[in-house]
Amino acid sequence: MPGAEKAAGALRTIGELAQEIGRPQHILRYWETRFPQLRPLTRAGNRRYYRPEDVALVRRIHDLLSNQGYTIRGVQKLLAAEKGNKAARAAAGTATPASPTKTDTQALKAIRDSLSKALDEDS
Repeated sequence: MPGAEKAAGALRTIGELAQEIGRPQHILRYWETRFPQLRPLTRAGNRRYYRPEDVALVRRIHDLLSNQGYTIRGVQKLLAAEKGNKAARAAAGTATPASPTKTDTQALKAIRDSLSKALDEDS
């Protein structure tokens, strides 16, 4: 059915995803070689099917490259750092970021106070 929207959890073909983000299919295939996190399902004839998490990752990569000025290398580093942070939290037995220390809290309060003072002086 042309024009019919797929359900949010439906698999997307490379053509559908490429059209959605406005990039050619070969760019998505290139990203698969550069980002190990991006691994769509492949079927007979090497047809690619992107799961919802793959679609979200492609959209994020596209946004970082197109709108936020990242390079391929920059996005690779960002995704690798995020993966490392998730692994460290999982190893620590918590899925949430650690609570700020007293030093962190003091530093943040000092920054807040200096920003507040600067805003007051600016008015």
